[in-house]
Amino acid sequence: MTLCRHESAAQDLFSGIDPDGFDHSVRPQDDLYRHVNGRWLLSTQIPADKSNYGSFTALNDAARENIRTIIEEATKNPADANDRKVGDFYASFMNEQLIDERGLNPVQPVLDAIADISSRKELFRHFGHLQTLGIGGPIGFFVSTDAKDSSRYLAAIVQSGTTLPDRDYYLEDEDKYLTARAALKSYIAKLFELAGLPGGESAANQILELETKLAKAQWSRTELRDAEKRYNKYKVSDLPKLTPKLPWSVFFEAVGVPDLTEINVLTPSFFQALEAIGDDTTLSAAKAYLSFRVLDGVAPLLSKPFVDAHFELHRKQLAGVPEQKPRWKRGVDATSGGGAGDFGVLGEVVAQIYVARHFKPEAKRRMDELVGNLMKAYKNSIGNLTWMTDDTKKKALQKLDKITPKIGYPTKWRDYSKLEIRADDLIGNMRRSAQHEHQRMINKLGKPVDRTEWGMTPQTVNAYYNPGKNEIVFPAAILQPPFFNADADDAVNYGGIGAVIGHEISHGFDDQGSKYDGDGNLENWWTDEDRAAFEKLTSQLVAQYAGYEALPGKTLNGKLTLGENIADLSGMAIAYKAYILSLKGRKAPVIDGHTGPQRYFLGWSQIWRRLYREEELVRRLVVDPHSPSAFRGNGPVTNLNAFYEAFGVKPGDKLYKPPGERIQIW
Repeated sequence: MTLCRHESAAQDLFSGIDPDGFDHSVRPQDDLYRHVNGRWLLSTQIPADKSNYGSFTALNDAARENIRTIIEEATKNPADANDRKVGDFYASFMNEQLIDERGLNPVQPVLDAIADISSRKELFRHFGHLQTLGIGGPIGFFVSTDAKDSSRYLAAIVQSGTTLPDRDYYLEDEDKYLTARAALKSYIAKLFELAGLPGGESAANQILELETKLAKAQWSRTELRDAEKRYNKYKVSDLPKLTPKLPWSVFFEAVGVPDLTEINVLTPSFFQALEAIGDDTTLSAAKAYLSFRVLDGVAPLLSKPFVDAHFELHRKQLAGVPEQKPRWKRGVDATSGGGAGDFGVLGEVVAQIYVARHFKPEAKRRMDELVGNLMKAYKNSIGNLTWMTDDTKKKALQKLDKITPKIGYPTKWRDYSKLEIRADDLIGNMRRSAQHEHQRMINKLGKPVDRTEWGMTPQTVNAYYNPGKNEIVFPAAILQPPFFNADADDAVNYGGIGAVIGHEISHGFDDQGSKYDGDGNLENWWTDEDRAAFEKLTSQLVAQYAGYEALPGKTLNGKLTLGENIADLSGMAIAYKAYILSLKGRKAPVIDGHTGPQRYFLGWSQIWRRLYREEELVRRLVVDPHSPSAFRGNGPVTNLNAFYEAFGVKPGDKLYKPPGERIQIW
């Protein structure tokens, strides 16, 4: 009979904890994050081509190296048509000499068409047309699951059109924001100069003025989180009642949906303001703005002066990055995708080879086991909640039972057979890819929702919960140390990937995810009493995180980060219970001097090690719904009784909270 892991001798297991990262001068009772990561934080430097560096970025670097090998092999010896496309696209990206020789020629027809615009109706048509080329304007158009009928797709429009990371960069007068606005003006003028367009300085002033008006009209990121407020379904024929002067039929025709009958208007007040902004903006200023949007969108794909100008603003000024990524890295990212929601040009072609080489069946089996234990723990926890009534508990359990886990890679791959890729046409490849993906998106309208589709590639180091499909998704690339280690003791796996699983499940029950039912529909399944009790608890979490200072004078936005903070806290609580369940009554071994419960919390903390450049941290405090890593490492544990028991945390310790102040949500 084979022994299970917990019956194996302790000396045959290793903890999966990185002891070299510890700072033993810091007690875990005072700062768990620095206790586990302090030496790593002091000894690590952020690579010159990055704005931040930590566990996620280290794994992403490793994945990129693996993908580079896949791409280079496809370039040298393509096995089929898809391989040939991968090789040809990468070759087109890497051919700097040809790119420099062609200069602005591949983009000139688009710029000429903008120069020929002679009416506001034509301008509005261009807002739509440029979307199909991957160029954004003030109207963001997309197709997604209908939030109130998850069996169908619904087209939507949302505020857009600004270049800087957030509306605060336009509206606040802190030095960093003033510097960013000045850098934007310099960048606009530089692009106009490089493109041979006249009046760059004047255009820069006009474009900044226009984008500032757009920023004033935009909803804040906290407002955009509200699932109910951003659902505003209109008949297309009724849009003139909202914005009488905006020619929507022209826009929808240009994006390829001339017969559209209904639309979700996520930000109605923005479009009302856009109408007024249009009245106050000259046609020449609007055309300058569109020309800039095109140049900004394609600058990373043009000759070196354009690439350098784009880097100077977007990476150096706004994120503090001192050096551009090597071209091969940019080429790999463009081919394969560079992060969450970014599929690159051929992301799922590369993914199939990546999964075959780097995703072990054992990882899938162990993940199934982990997910199963997390679900059991969640079920038990919901049943034992003291703040929720029995009727709402039943509905919460029904939703839990309907969650679909997706692990590793999709069961059905995207079809790229109609996408034309040429080895000597980078701009054309990017344009055709944008059109191909746009067509893939609008083709969904009128069809049943494809529940096999993924929102990330398997080579992405991340995970997500999708409320419209009530699914949790874990790409292959995150199923590696320090998140998941098939050879390590289970404690660190439950503290790492287990807590990530719990985190994603908990998004189904955070302040916004909890508004969706088990079928993925935006529908209230709560009693008023239960929702009030829930919001009382979550308001305490808002206050906890709003009290954390990330930089001198800059605290966290507890409302913006609420959903992620709920998911961290609840995910940790549930993953710990799942770990205890996995022991089946046995006592966990002591490994490297740490008990099982201690290793659980140490494993949690080490996945959050991360360094930020100051500019990047400033940006994230405004735009990122996640708390900075140090507060993810320390914030949840202050509310978990198991942490106090594991490390003997007592009054006077810096992470101590009196029992009555500890927040338990799920």
